[in-house]
Amino acid sequence: MRVLVVEDESLLADQIKNQLLQQQFSVDLAIDGADGWFKISEYPYDLAIIDLGLPKIDGLSLIRKARKQEIKTPIIILTARGSWQEKVEGLDAGADDYLTKPFHNEELLARCNALIRRAAGQPDPTLNSGPISLNSRTQQVWLRDEEVNLTAYEYKVLEYFMLNPGKVISKTELTEHIYDQDFDLDSNVIEVFVLRLRKKLDPDGDLKPLETLRGRGYRFNLTVE
Repeated sequence: MRVLVVEDESLLADQIKNQLLQQQFSVDLAIDGADGWFKISEYPYDLAIIDLGLPKIDGLSLIRKARKQEIKTPIIILTARGSWQEKVEGLDAGADDYLTKPFHNEELLARCNALIRRAAGQPDPTLNSGPISLNSRTQQVWLRDEEVNLTAYEYKVLEYFMLNPGKVISKTELTEHIYDQDFDLDSNVIEVFVLRLRKKLDPDGDLKPLETLRGRGYRFNLTVE
């Protein structure tokens, strides 16, 4: 999943980015509210983590501006302000969750995963689709009770498909959600990942979880429970 972190404290921003990268997220950083607005308005994100005390455009104004433009990206407010009034103000501005500094990395990761699942209509960390099961918390995948060994990017592709069952997903959209913004969108690497997933998840060719729609992209055809 692709996450935007808007944080002007460089050490904290790098800390959050490194933690998210370890969990197979793709991460873009913005160092002020103006840069954050540009990125969230121009690129698709599965989640945004926004500090309130930002230069140029403060966090609350950024969130209000995004919601006014009907940007529906789930948002976690990250701030040193801890009063209940400020939390209410942040949530009323359009944020989905609130985390006060200092925080434990595990809590931030848990909140990120929960918001992404909730936005996709999948509140449970385990997604079940026929004989395929994916646990977003442990990042493990099973096929008929046998664990499937996936690379980090194969897992990212499968997770995005399973969070969007039945949706036609273009190669560009998929690339934008699993890579950082400067990745070459003309690369054929997505086709390679899809081919590998088919071989690993459907070795006998009878399940057919991934459909290729010529000129349009791909579709995950199994119902996710």
